[in-house]
Amino acid sequence: MKKGISLIITSSAAAELGRQASFAGQPGAMHLDLLEDTCDEGWLHIRLQPGQNNGIPVARTDGVTLYAPVEQLDLLKGLRLNYYGDLSGGGFLISPPEGSECCACGAGFRLLAGRKGKKNN
Repeated sequence: MKKGISLIITSSAAAELGRQASFAGQPGAMHLDLLEDTCDEGWLHIRLQPGQNNGIPVARTDGVTLYAPVEQLDLLKGLRLNYYGDLSGGGFLISPPEGSECCACGAGFRLLAGRKGKKNN
């Protein structure tokens, strides 16, 4: 596990990550990366996929290991991943790290002036 990342996964997010990983045949392994928004420059959105996808482990909780690209580690510091579910569906939400603001959809953020971190898709 890479030290100093401090990515937080809530218990509801861990349960859903575990469910999705198992359903895809990759029990206990999910990959998170950040993609630049093609519509509005500067916003980064999370993408979650089953497996390791050439990432390194950045967080582990409740039997699920979350992997991410080495190039995006600085952007993930302080990120909090949550999951909500209701009768109409559900989805992952993030609380952005310090020095950034959250997108209205809850699945993206952008860096504010002065925040260090490489954007890499």
